[in-house]
Formats: sequence, structure tokens, C-alpha cells
Amino acid sequence: MKISFTLALIEEAAAKVLSAAKDKKVWAFHAEMGSGKTTFIHALCNVLQVTSTVGSPTYSIINEYVSATVGTIYHMDWYRLQDEEEALQAGVEDALLSGQLCFVEWPEKAGGLLPDDSLHLYIKLLDEETRMIQCSL
Repeated sequence: MKISFTLALIEEAAAKVLSAAKDKKVWAFHAEMGSGKTTFIHALCNVLQVTSTVGSPTYSIINEYVSATVGTIYHMDWYRLQDEEEALQAGVEDALLSGQLCFVEWPEKAGGLLPDDSLHLYIKLLDEETRMIQCSL
């Protein structure tokens, strides 16, 4: 699946990806700094009717949200992690194995912890307003 979208239509793109990948619990977002990982996850949370504030978990490592449609969502940012051991100490394994929806930014920092059936999404910046997201389903 490959979708190009402008920031004005990001929630529409998020809804399409959610519909296609509804059985996947762990989503790994691969992209360069500033390409829109957190912004896309925010759009996913809007579509999933999260009512709490959605923000970057850069310093907390894991944010937990409640969705009216899917229950608990874990949003993780592994950018600051040094290795898999530090990820384990931060509690990411519990979240990954919880059976709840998990969105992971910077998954390459501890890729060995991701379940084999994780959905890998690649976001590419096409221009200042346009992104492309690609994933294999």
C-alpha cells in the first residue's frame, strides 16, 4: 500500500491505513527526523477517537492514550534509547506484548524487540506539504 497525502488530508490517509491494517497491533514508523511520524500518529489517534492530548513521547518513551473505539493505545518514541536493554528497562516489552495497539517511532533503535508480525510503515517527505506513506500488508 502506498498513499500520498497533504497535511490537510492527513486524517483521510490515516483512516485508509487503519482500515487496511486493522488486524495489526504493533506499527513501526520509519522516517527521517521531521518527516511527520508524530503528526501521522496524531491523525491516527484522532480517527480512533482519542480524547486525551496526543504528544511526542520523546522524553517519557511511552505515552498511553484511551480510544473510544480500540481501548488502550501505546505511543512509543525510541529515539533516545541506546539499546534494547534500555528499552526493556523503560517497559516497552510490556506494551508490545499487551495485545493493545502500539505505535513505535524510531523502531530501529531496538528492532529486535518488535514482534515478527509488526506493520512497518515508511514515511517520505515529498515536499513541504506532501508526504508519502508506504507499508506492506
